[in-house]
Amino acid sequence: MKDIRLKLIKLLKEGHCTPRISSIAKKLGEPSTTIHYNIKKLERDGAIKAYNAVFDYKKIEEGHCTYLLINLIPQRYGEPEELAKELAKIPQVESVDIVTGDYELIVKLRTKDIDEYYAFVKQAIKKYGIAKVISLTSLKQIKTEWVTL
Repeated sequence: MKDIRLKLIKLLKEGHCTPRISSIAKKLGEPSTTIHYNIKKLERDGAIKAYNAVFDYKKIEEGHCTYLLINLIPQRYGEPEELAKELAKIPQVESVDIVTGDYELIVKLRTKDIDEYYAFVKQAIKKYGIAKVISLTSLKQIKTEWVTL
């Protein structure tokens, strides 16, 4: 059989998942039509942004997770949203938050290994006007996306 796992993982990460309406209906004791109607309303109202799969990242070769605490250079300090949007387009970037305190951004980065992480950081410092990066490597993830691993 044809191996399309990498293509499938990419689509699942982009939100090509759907809720299991019959399973939800059983758990709530409501008809499937009621569940479907309410889910569609939540989607239309923008309350539901996407449906995503929760992965065992080691099994898809993205087991190196690092949180980057980022300080911007003075020229970019007033525009954290612009940089956050640029970083969000990078496939290895799982999340970007604009924060208060000692740093301007927190980036959650998923890479295959330390070498891919290092290449990302070197390139990002040059390209995006980052003054300082503090890295926190996740040793083991216990819970993600409301799922205990």
